[in-house]
Amino acid sequence: MKRKLIAILLASAMVTAMIGCGATADAPAAAPAAATEEAPAAEEEPAEAPTADASGVELNVTTTFAGEDGNAQNFKNAVDAWCAETGNTVADTSATSDETFKTRVITDFETGSEPDVLFFFNGADANSFIEAGKVVSIDDIRAEYPEYASNMNDDLIADSLVDGKKYAVPVNGYWEAMFVNKAVLDAAGVAVPGANYSMDDFKADCQKIVDAGYTPIAAALGNIPHYWWEYAIFNNESPANHLEIPGSADDEIGQAWVAGMNDIKELYELGYFPENTLSATDDETFAMFTEGKAAFLIDGSWKVGGIVAACQSDPEDASTLDTAKLDNFDVTYVPGQGSRKATDLIGGLSMGYYITTKAWDDPAKRDAAVSFVSYMTSDTIVPQFAQHTASALKNAPAVDESAFNPLQIKAMSMMSGVTSLTGAVQDLFMGDCRVPTFDGMPEIVTGKVDAKDAVQEGIDAYQAQ
Repeated sequence: MKRKLIAILLASAMVTAMIGCGATADAPAAAPAAATEEAPAAEEEPAEAPTADASGVELNVTTTFAGEDGNAQNFKNAVDAWCAETGNTVADTSATSDETFKTRVITDFETGSEPDVLFFFNGADANSFIEAGKVVSIDDIRAEYPEYASNMNDDLIADSLVDGKKYAVPVNGYWEAMFVNKAVLDAAGVAVPGANYSMDDFKADCQKIVDAGYTPIAAALGNIPHYWWEYAIFNNESPANHLEIPGSADDEIGQAWVAGMNDIKELYELGYFPENTLSATDDETFAMFTEGKAAFLIDGSWKVGGIVAACQSDPEDASTLDTAKLDNFDVTYVPGQGSRKATDLIGGLSMGYYITTKAWDDPAKRDAAVSFVSYMTSDTIVPQFAQHTASALKNAPAVDESAFNPLQIKAMSMMSGVTSLTGAVQDLFMGDCRVPTFDGMPEIVTGKVDAKDAVQEGIDAYQAQ
């Protein structure tokens, strides 16, 4: 079964971290924030944001920028600035993104309690309220407000799975790449991988690292094999077909999945994972990486904050950062293979701002909602949220490097060389269908279960959904 390719080229980068103007936030406890430094205040007058005709309007807004979300303070700053500029107010019911939040949003739409503006996922999670006609498409908004989201590259705005229309204006995205501990590489006589790095190069370097007494790959295959699962499959496909679900383990895509599982098995047999990779937790192998015992870590853009925190004597206090220790870390491309270049990364823009039909049908709120989303997705505001990740801006502003730590700057440099971003196929292949190859990874790499059988079992579960 084919799913639409979410390949995107990339855009920009910038800053960090909490909730809204006259807000009544009900955010539950959140996961640790990815960013560690204090966020700069939002600019008050981005040129791209239209001025609302109405003032004194209260907008009900729900986002995931709450609790300890890395962009929560950025959101509060921007909301305060928009309110001051327009004379409007925001009733903020943002909450941490989790399954409870998703359920709450869907229930609000079903009961007629939806907000005026919603920052939410643009994939299958949005299907129900799009099918119900509860949100307005970007094209319909542009029919009345031609400049709406005109600063965005439309090719990078996700299409709805329901009708192929675009509804959510994106802000920031994510990428998955390879972090490196340069202290380990230096000890092994290995250079930091570059844009033309191949799996053959990678295996040769891994052997040098083993010979020097270190672990090449920080990964807990028995706990979180996700990133290696994704890239091992990607290395046997291309950005053009990576988001296709195989019909069977014997078809072209299915064979690529089997080959990917066997590639991980080969790396395991060569001894390139930690000795306890099948029993260790992801936290334990991450500690191996930050403590200078392992060289390579494939993870997401959100891990930048975790690495920075690991370089602070107090993980909660950015002023305790050991800059010399942080200098040991870099981020680069995942080794490529076949038609996938190392600079083809997994990533995307998975969330965005929706304007609901409820707000659109209210003349006063219509103007205010368009003004609010335009402000929040302007060339001035987006980079504050995107940081070192990705955005859909046509013209990203220059980066003030003084606002970032060295690892964020290295991430921005890495992103400037990316040739494509492709969504994670595991996000389409969800639930029980991932169990045979996710939970079953230890059995696959030890040869107790044939990779082809595990892949076929997952496909059968997927088709039975």
